[in-house]
Amino acid sequence: MAPTRQNPKIGVVGVRNGWSSGHLADRVAARTGHRLLIEMRTLEFDLASNHVNWEGTDLGTLDALIIKKLGARYRPELLDRLEILHFLHAQGVAVFSKPASIMRLLDRLSGTVTLRIGGIPMPETVVTENIEHAADAVARFKKAVLKPLYTSKARGMEVVEDGPDLRDRIEAFRSAGNSILYVQRLMSLPGQDMGIVFLGGQYLASYARVAGKLAWNTTTAAGGGYRPCAPSDAVIDLAYRAQALFDLDFTCVDVGETPDGPMVFEVSAFGGFRGLKEATGIDAAERYVDYVLQSLRRE
Repeated sequence: MAPTRQNPKIGVVGVRNGWSSGHLADRVAARTGHRLLIEMRTLEFDLASNHVNWEGTDLGTLDALIIKKLGARYRPELLDRLEILHFLHAQGVAVFSKPASIMRLLDRLSGTVTLRIGGIPMPETVVTENIEHAADAVARFKKAVLKPLYTSKARGMEVVEDGPDLRDRIEAFRSAGNSILYVQRLMSLPGQDMGIVFLGGQYLASYARVAGKLAWNTTTAAGGGYRPCAPSDAVIDLAYRAQALFDLDFTCVDVGETPDGPMVFEVSAFGGFRGLKEATGIDAAERYVDYVLQSLRRE
């Protein structure tokens, strides 16, 4: 018998060695008495029986799944993993956020196109497969960032500028698996950017990511840290409009205050918990679980 909404069984899709995945699974267990942290790489999808099994559990018997991470790194195969979760959603398992919404953000170009169609201000960007076009864009921008289409926390990104070795560097970047060249102007920021967090499409709170010494980006991998911040109403409104294009249950919008005004760098497919907790003390994972339970009760 499937579990009831009064005692829901909720699985967390994540990675076992990930802090956010484990923290979210712990918060689910505290609310429901069940802890199920599911790694997609060990799933079995049996199309003949319409069953999706993970270590002896038929995921079709769950009330809900919360997607925290699909893998340790952003890769194209994560889109295939989402297709399996899309199947479960179609079979009646509630999935937070919906796989169709996350699909539009795993690929940086897909997310960028959606933001541009929505009129969201972003740093100037050129997308091309041609090295000469990419080099021309870098020369125009003075300094630029080459960004892989599948990445997070600035992994694989390179800062480049015009010079005699520029085309060689672009060719090396392309040879590293980046056939589509995503070239974005390197913006001048006041040593930090902001994470604007939304739950159920509503503003929750914000935090700042402060760059480490000599780092061009604010990620913790580059020595950055988290601090409280108080974004303006204009920044919150911009972030609200950006995340509303994707219909996510939980997300964080990266916004930078540039000389040309606030700009969105990206909308996160999953959102994070650590930055908000360290900067403000707010446990977003706990709030997220409450939101999921309330959604299940309404259903």
